[in-house]
Amino acid sequence: MNAPSSKTTSLRLYSDDALSPLPLASCFDKPAPIEVDVGCGKGRFLLARAKDRPQTNYLGIDRMLRRIRKVDRKAVRAGLTNIRLFRMEAYYAISYLIPPESISGYYILFPDPWPKAKHHRHRLFDERFIEALHRTLLPGAPVHVATDHLPYFKEIQARMRAVDGHFEEIPAWEPAEHERTDFELLFLGHKDIGRASFRKRLE
Repeated sequence: MNAPSSKTTSLRLYSDDALSPLPLASCFDKPAPIEVDVGCGKGRFLLARAKDRPQTNYLGIDRMLRRIRKVDRKAVRAGLTNIRLFRMEAYYAISYLIPPESISGYYILFPDPWPKAKHHRHRLFDERFIEALHRTLLPGAPVHVATDHLPYFKEIQARMRAVDGHFEEIPAWEPAEHERTDFELLFLGHKDIGRASFRKRLE
């Protein structure tokens, strides 16, 4: 694992081993709770959240290189040393590369709904992914979800409620105005947005 220092011009993480968990605790400048923005896109939410909460470390994951590069440049210019960025498909990253009980919260905002029935198998939320969320979260830590695709939202709710009682539903988190993602700004006022939050049950 190659991790940036506070003097670097990039906040990206590069894994030398795609089979071993990332040493997340040593990837940031200082120890702090780690929250993950899954599919960070252009980074509007991630950048705002990290700026408002310097006491928390943030990992942004996205599979698209141009998005990661763009967020990286913005974060460096803003001096946000509590951000790290990882280019990887989210399902793989969380299932195989995030260490057990290392994450204080996940934000999964507007995941690809793959609306055609023949493509539903590509959706992020399946039983194995939810098990990976559970494995990597600290006890009591939350998962926050938002989507404009209401049938997918109902599916996510049902799956999160069903998986072996791992999670309990809590009041839905809602972002501050300046934290809303670019996707949300497109839909706001034009489409209903489903929001739900779940907390890993205390053992």
